[in-house]
Amino acid sequence: MLQVNTEAITAANVHDSLKRHLLVDGMPMVLDTRESRGAYLVDETTGKKHIDFFTFYASNPLGMNHPRLADDGEFHGRLLDAAINKVANPDVYTVHKARFVDTFSRVGIPAHLPYTFFISGGALAVENALKVAFDWKARKNMLKGLDGERNLQAMHLRQAFHGRSGYTLSITNTEPMKVAYFPKFDWPRILNPKCNKPSTPENLAEVEKAEEESLAQAKQYFAERPDDIACVIAEPIQGEGGDNHFRPEYLQRLKDLAHENDALLVFDEVQTGVGLTGSFWAHQQLGVTPDVMAFGKKTQVCGVLAGGRLDEIDDHVFKVSSRISSTWGGHLADMVRFERILEVIEEENLVQHAADTGVYLLEQIRGLAENLPIVANPRGRGLFCAFDLPSREVRDRVTGKCYDRGLAILGCGPESIRFRPPLTITREVLDEGLAILTQALEEEA
Repeated sequence: MLQVNTEAITAANVHDSLKRHLLVDGMPMVLDTRESRGAYLVDETTGKKHIDFFTFYASNPLGMNHPRLADDGEFHGRLLDAAINKVANPDVYTVHKARFVDTFSRVGIPAHLPYTFFISGGALAVENALKVAFDWKARKNMLKGLDGERNLQAMHLRQAFHGRSGYTLSITNTEPMKVAYFPKFDWPRILNPKCNKPSTPENLAEVEKAEEESLAQAKQYFAERPDDIACVIAEPIQGEGGDNHFRPEYLQRLKDLAHENDALLVFDEVQTGVGLTGSFWAHQQLGVTPDVMAFGKKTQVCGVLAGGRLDEIDDHVFKVSSRISSTWGGHLADMVRFERILEVIEEENLVQHAADTGVYLLEQIRGLAENLPIVANPRGRGLFCAFDLPSREVRDRVTGKCYDRGLAILGCGPESIRFRPPLTITREVLDEGLAILTQALEEEA
């Protein structure tokens, strides 16, 4: 006979139930997935609304229950059909996957990155981007008569966050406790010459000096480890590291240096992708084209895009079966969901909306900096914005007060607050959230 659990799970006992098996130290709310709408998250235990400036760590592009997803029966049927049976996507093909890839190609895949690979998880997307580079470099070396099994490496930047999987542990270096005690490779790490401060001649000179130091370090590593460095990997804007921006001139020189040394440029756009910066991919407005790019978060299904430089060898991983793969190749339900999200982004012109609304948001943050001495270095592209506070302690108090008053917003780096609202956010809702943030800041000023 079927055994029925008579102890019903309700919002009131969610945390206690989870604590029996999990570390439960996240948000106090129990998310009401039915009542939450747009940029408002509803706590099922209290009914209280929280304005959403964090979107599940920048992974929810449209906010909660967008009507084109929540109220569309035809979409629900396709989503349910894709969810009931978990298909091995790499080798078993469906209309669902073909529809998704076709829509992704039209709306999001740039012409310069035609090769595509799907997998679940941003860290695994980055890891497979590295595998693409390692395979390419090994085959390049073999064409030169070198050992293909040599110790290949990935050059990366300080304050980078690329994930918590095997390879990515060696290139993630934001908070030590996130990688401590796990075995890591001794891969080359160079200075990140961020340009977060206001654009003044003095600050520009400081950034240019840091860029020269960073590039000198890169050149030295290439000289010391010839034929070993397969790629240089970077986030176009470092997210968790502190919303650190780089000048396009620096990124282009980094790419040029990589190419001079038979290495690939890999961009990690897991957090910066899908419109929040005001272009579908952040690199598109920077004018620097990567050879390989990892994507995730807002795409729901994660993966890799790659371009024509791989064709310098005949048998790279996108042409040889099973060199990169997984059982599922991403979840089919995630593909169906992202297909609909892409249609909404396209039809509602949400990338341009993020660009336009982001100009307004950055103006408001600059106003805070003018009026409150504790607010420094407002910066952003599109809605991907941030500012600095005097210390981590002040930052954490401010974000805590915001949450208590109905605004979910997160920190990044040692002392920054970052904005990650949905692409659909309006100026009115931004103003509502900024009013709460201003109150919290004024109490600390």
